[in-house]
Amino acid sequence: MSGVRKEEIAGNLAAVETRIVQACEAAGRARSEVTLIAVTKTYPASDVRILAELGVTDVGENRDQEAAPKARECADLGLTWHFVGQLQTNKAHSVVAYADLVHSVDRARLVHALSKEAVKAGRRVGCLVQVALDDDPGRGGVVSAGVPDLADEIASAEGLWLGGVMAVAPLGENPGKAFARLREVALGLRERHPDAVMISAGMSEDLTQAVAHGATHVRVGTALLGRRKPFVR
Repeated sequence: MSGVRKEEIAGNLAAVETRIVQACEAAGRARSEVTLIAVTKTYPASDVRILAELGVTDVGENRDQEAAPKARECADLGLTWHFVGQLQTNKAHSVVAYADLVHSVDRARLVHALSKEAVKAGRRVGCLVQVALDDDPGRGGVVSAGVPDLADEIASAEGLWLGGVMAVAPLGENPGKAFARLREVALGLRERHPDAVMISAGMSEDLTQAVAHGATHVRVGTALLGRRKPFVR
């Protein structure tokens, strides 16, 4: 079965890679400017191992209770682990133990919790400001006007480093327009923090639009590993 699964994932990875290459070419960008993050939520550690064998170096998870044991099981692979989901402050201790970057930082209280735990663990953890592109913080993220202050909090926090911004395209909106707004936020942030060059945007369905608007990291799960839940009719 593992051989069949590896063949399936290899085919999916090749298709995703083709999409990224074509998106980069269309945008006049080098393929090396975009990092593929394989989002492996709900899939087993064996799939992470297959992805690593196929050359994937970056893995994303969005639930600590699943991510923590998976990261421990795959600790020998030398992967870069990205935490991409909403994060409660009481999970900061666990997440800091394995995550190299946290993409979903949207409030000062979380910054302080991550900083405290990173210092205790002797680690430096990268943080991205999650931007609410529809200015609805209920879906996670800080409104655009709040990005500079939160970025300053991260940049000055011990044990953390500011990577840039992250966002999810709002439901029902043209992803290209949304990612164009994110790019403006990112450019504004770089005026204050020139090294914060990361733009985490784009998933299986909208990675092409994200790359067109400057994404440096795309978070792909379904297109690599398959649909997580069957449609219920």
